[in-house]
Amino acid sequence: MAKRFRRVLVKLSGEALAAHDGYWFDPKILAGFAHDIVSATAKGYEIAIVIGGGNIIRGARMSAAGWIDRATADAMGMLGTVMNSLAIENAINAAGVSARTMSAVSMPTICETYARQPALRYIEKGQTIVLAGGTGNPFFTTDTSAVLRAAELRCDAVLKATQVDGVYSADPKKDPSAIRFEQLTHDEAIAQDLKVMDTAAFALARENKLPIIVGSVHFPSSITAILEGTAPSTVVVP
Repeated sequence: MAKRFRRVLVKLSGEALAAHDGYWFDPKILAGFAHDIVSATAKGYEIAIVIGGGNIIRGARMSAAGWIDRATADAMGMLGTVMNSLAIENAINAAGVSARTMSAVSMPTICETYARQPALRYIEKGQTIVLAGGTGNPFFTTDTSAVLRAAELRCDAVLKATQVDGVYSADPKKDPSAIRFEQLTHDEAIAQDLKVMDTAAFALARENKLPIIVGSVHFPSSITAILEGTAPSTVVVP
């Protein structure tokens, strides 16, 4: 049976990599995520990754504290995403799949600068690309960066790998009566203020008719299971 989604951009939060003791990275979590990527590519999926930097630094939170301006804080956040991306690149390479970090913020002695055409070639050759540095501009979240790169790279969908197994009517950790949606439209998610992604990311996804899949990253082979419909998830469609 043909895959509904073949080329997928996986959006992962930086917090998902953090150790329970507060350290930036948990080696077991990194290895588990890398194994999931290897399993997905073995099934024929083409994978690009965008990861946030929240386990290291959050620019918006620093700016809100009032002691540093937003543009500078966001630049620091972009550097956090580069560190996370290099860690994931290393873990995926160690797991047996070729991975390459490309950064929107140019730092050629550390990783390749992002450009669309080379990124497309790498994906077509079966490499996993890890897209760091956000959009390269302040005031944009990594959610928006994920949708932007997915549109540029002709991805079939964005998979937002989160702490919960889909989109709920309320926070399921606080409201046991919260209902998980199987499918929503972008307009419904925005109108109900369901906080799947920020508004700019949703608007860009809607404009490009790009589905967003939301599922939990906290079980083995979660990426493949979500994409193949054997794990719970919510699909937000145009």
